[in-house]
Amino acid sequence: MTTKTQQISGGRAPKTGAAGAFVPSKTGGVVKLEKKSLADEVSEQIRNSIASGEMPVGAKLPVEKELSDMYGVGRSTIREAVSVLSNIGMLRVMQGKGTFVVSQYATNEPIAQRLKRAQSCDLDEIRQIPEMKIAEKAALKRTKTDIKNIRAMLAEIEAANASADLERAIDADIKFHTAIAAASHNKILLEFYELASEHLRKWYAKIYKSAEIFASAFDLHCKLVERIQEQNAAEAWNVAEEIIKHGRA
Repeated sequence: MTTKTQQISGGRAPKTGAAGAFVPSKTGGVVKLEKKSLADEVSEQIRNSIASGEMPVGAKLPVEKELSDMYGVGRSTIREAVSVLSNIGMLRVMQGKGTFVVSQYATNEPIAQRLKRAQSCDLDEIRQIPEMKIAEKAALKRTKTDIKNIRAMLAEIEAANASADLERAIDADIKFHTAIAAASHNKILLEFYELASEHLRKWYAKIYKSAEIFASAFDLHCKLVERIQEQNAAEAWNVAEEIIKHGRA
């Protein structure tokens, strides 16, 4: 039975070698990696093979040298990638025995790490879920300083709209909504919003071809600020919902 290490190829049935070791499918060459952290990219490739069932639960990974040759990276990168997957509960390193797949899914992955590999469209939907609640909480708990900060960010949006600069418009929009999240005085909501929003910049730059979508929502943003300042929680919720619908249009 072959033990030569080849490139992992999704869509082919997993093979096993001695002692049930996983043997990647034969396609030739090394795996092509994108320009991410090499360890992150390798761990993502292995994760995908596990999730697809190509590396089933119970399978033993090839030894470090074989993985290094397969991915065309150094052994230290392989060790780091394996450590990442071990820390989130997908792999288990057993001294003297090898590294084994123990779960198809991450069981204890930190939320910040999970967001890094999330699809941007999924992130946008998740970010939108608490949007109305954040607006409602901001209306109930905002301070004069919060209103000052929110209005400063609203002015940034207006300036960005005037410049018609998409990158600036995206940045201003994120800062505006982050200021509202801060005004909710709920640290968990704020931290989650900040984490999700940072990963959405590239997504917005990809789906929006111009700053027009942000400019056309300016009146709604002004209306939201007014409702928050008036401490009209119900209407703040409604306006936040309008803004979300506008972004989907």
